[in-house]
Amino acid sequence: MSRPLFEIFNAFAKLGLTSFGGPVAHMSFFRAEFVEKRKWLTDDAYADLVALCQFLPGPSSSQVGFALGVQRGGLFGGIAAFLAFTLPSALFLVLFALYADTLSGTFGDGLIHGLKIVAAAVVAQAILGMATSLCKTQATATIAALSLLIVTLIAGPLGQVLAITFGAFLGKFVNKSEHVPTFQNTPTRHIPVFAGYIALAFFFALLLFLPLLAQFTSDLRIQLLDSFYRAGALVFGGGHVVLPLLKTEVVATGIVNKDSFLAGYGITQAVPGPVFSFAAFLGAASAPMPDAALNAAIATIAIFLPGFLLVYAMLPHWQKFRNWQGARSILAGANAAVVGLLAAAFFTPIWQSTVLTALDFALVIAAFLLLMVYKLPPWLVVLIGAIVGTLLGQI
Repeated sequence: MSRPLFEIFNAFAKLGLTSFGGPVAHMSFFRAEFVEKRKWLTDDAYADLVALCQFLPGPSSSQVGFALGVQRGGLFGGIAAFLAFTLPSALFLVLFALYADTLSGTFGDGLIHGLKIVAAAVVAQAILGMATSLCKTQATATIAALSLLIVTLIAGPLGQVLAITFGAFLGKFVNKSEHVPTFQNTPTRHIPVFAGYIALAFFFALLLFLPLLAQFTSDLRIQLLDSFYRAGALVFGGGHVVLPLLKTEVVATGIVNKDSFLAGYGITQAVPGPVFSFAAFLGAASAPMPDAALNAAIATIAIFLPGFLLVYAMLPHWQKFRNWQGARSILAGANAAVVGLLAAAFFTPIWQSTVLTALDFALVIAAFLLLMVYKLPPWLVVLIGAIVGTLLGQI
């Protein structure tokens, strides 16, 4: 490994082991490490990258990390950044998936139920936070409510795609564009324009042909590749929003059962790194060893790949696109729509399968207060939920 690649891998490995708190916290960690400490780029250049990755579908913090790696060390630098930032959480979640049944048998079903309760509180926190920041006007609040109605009436990926498309379309007309400043030109290194076009062609080719391939085969790995790639390509708004997409792809199809899905999502909150690492858990939970390891790798690569292809394709052209006056209105509508998607996922499967008694309701409220009022980090709340659930399960 060359020195620049080793430098990139080393920096992101440290962040992959310590970056708790979700995408917004990750952005702060990145700025402290690469703008303030390492001086890899200026604040303005970093803001450009963050703006791009928030506009595109995919895991925004991981996309920023990938873009930082690309600008520092080319395509291989981006890959090194991704691997270093994602592997710690992915490996832990694979181990949890493999030994979840053992843990359940040792500590009782209370452990799994405790993790599900924390998952409910974390998603409630995400809905509240996103609604507060993304639905500030009557127009965006209406888009969120209508999107919730759409995904309720039209189940599956079609409803989710229609809701996001509807939100973006309506946002163009109902959100009166404020003055959009002209951003300074930030030079982008290491990405020839033709390479960006190739990445964009790969993005659409995989999005179009993987579903067709999956229809003509019963191979679980092809189905995983298709499902997780499509989820990564369609999700806007950060890691939590991938929940309804993945629930449709793996729970409704029987690849992973509902209890395992929610328990895995709960434990994902306790590990550092990207929330999209949840894909590693789902891939590992889809089959016993030795297939579990390969399935986990397929799921993890597939869910991150579309976001990275789009970043790689858009970086050379981002300057002109950002100065398009309609961009912010469209983005505001799409972001409001994902609040509706997340609200639908909160009701089913999370609330319906988690809150079964008055005690469950009280525990969800308690976990929510620990997150919102006492500001405890999610990993600590997950630990508390696991312990409480285990103890109650022994009674």
